[in-house]
Amino acid sequence: MSSHAPGTPARTYPPRPEAVYFYGTCLVDTFVPEAGMDAIALLEREGIRVIFPDNQTCCGQPAFTSGFPDEARQVVESQLGLFPGDYPIVVPSGSCGGMIRWHWEKVVGNDPALKARAAAIAARTFEFAEFLLHVVGFSRKDEGPATTVTLHTSCSARREMGTHLVGRELLARLGNVTLAHHDHESECCGFGGTFSLKHPDVSTAMVSDKVAALKATGASQLVTADCGCMLNITQRAAREDQDAGRSKPSLPGEHLATFLLRRTGGKQA
Repeated sequence: MSSHAPGTPARTYPPRPEAVYFYGTCLVDTFVPEAGMDAIALLEREGIRVIFPDNQTCCGQPAFTSGFPDEARQVVESQLGLFPGDYPIVVPSGSCGGMIRWHWEKVVGNDPALKARAAAIAARTFEFAEFLLHVVGFSRKDEGPATTVTLHTSCSARREMGTHLVGRELLARLGNVTLAHHDHESECCGFGGTFSLKHPDVSTAMVSDKVAALKATGASQLVTADCGCMLNITQRAAREDQDAGRSKPSLPGEHLATFLLRRTGGKQA
């Protein structure tokens, strides 16, 4: 199954490495650190040494997509030296992975040396689920009870990194999990980074539609590999629960890494 972005060459995947760099993303680090730790635990359980560069920050996507190229370039250039070894770079967010893979080389401008460094980093950057499927060959016994889940992938991650395809395939490898598809699967949840701040009314309408479509599947929970979308969707669902007087979450959500680790015996429920 191909997971490359439409219109781009199919990737050639390397053999399983002895080590990887882990680019945690600022959103995971700040709001959902357990997702990053669970992703690392999955990789280490597969015998892969994980290197976490201490000086990593934001991938530059908020500035880049908001029309501030100079600020985005400063962010990117400050991190080009974080990955000196020839190891893959694993990113637990498709949108951040897409930013590094497809846009860092553009952001740094016309400096040949900087473009070459950014291009070399892009070539060995992998979204977490993509890496787990195509490089690690993840295959673990599903130790959880039978359940039905629904999958959300961010619109940019879907376009640029094919995360809907790899997410579906990883979930299909869990024998007791049924994936329920929803009819708004390709639509944006309304987060869009700074979009949700600049256009809150439009964003709220979009995420409300997304929540309704996800709930309509009857799935017990949401699974996603993009924490920004997950926070937006689950917090909107929580607000609807509060307004309706419900004490139990109607749409709980987990990062794919947490879900996979828990289902395969690496994390207590």
